[in-house]
Amino acid sequence: MSSEPSTRAFHCWSSPRSWSLGEWRGAWSRGADGCSGRLFAVRLGVGMTIVRAERLSADIDGDFVVFLIGMRVNSLLRVHQWLPVAMAMPRMLKELQQRPELGLLHYEIWGGRTTLVLQYWRSVEQLLAYATNKQAEHLPAWRAFNRAVGTSGTVGIWHETYCVSAGQFESVYVNMPAFGLGKAAGVQPATGARQSASGRLGRRPHEP
Repeated sequence: MSSEPSTRAFHCWSSPRSWSLGEWRGAWSRGADGCSGRLFAVRLGVGMTIVRAERLSADIDGDFVVFLIGMRVNSLLRVHQWLPVAMAMPRMLKELQQRPELGLLHYEIWGGRTTLVLQYWRSVEQLLAYATNKQAEHLPAWRAFNRAVGTSGTVGIWHETYCVSAGQFESVYVNMPAFGLGKAAGVQPATGARQSASGRLGRRPHEP
């Protein structure tokens, strides 16, 4: 399950307002920024997913941070211990969406016994500032976890932080709706010099 909508407006993959819920349509579209390509409206449940039938790559300037965070239910019967942990993340994400100045650009979520929240942040300084902000949702939730669960083993939490330097990344989205870093920052055509992963990284093609 992915977050909808992004914390930032996504200019290339926006759905035409004239499309009503439940319709199946495809249309050629060209936005004010010059983005163009085949758009497909695909009905999924009660919502609409717009698929771009072309090759695109993320377009972001400067450094950014990829932050992975999640939890694992180790003891299903200890609902009183893992449920508060599960409920804490939605509160944090809501707060971050309502306050974009805190630095979160976009997130995606996958559920299950082990959950994963993929987050994109503008800077590591903003990420760390949020983690230690006494007025924000994270710090009280972290302290509550340590008091109620600690290292008892009933529910696990985890995170990984990757600080990405400007230009030191590559991505490609083919026949995809707005997703990941592309949804966080914007996209550009993955054509010409950007056709291959090595090209998007600014390196020479690999020769066996």
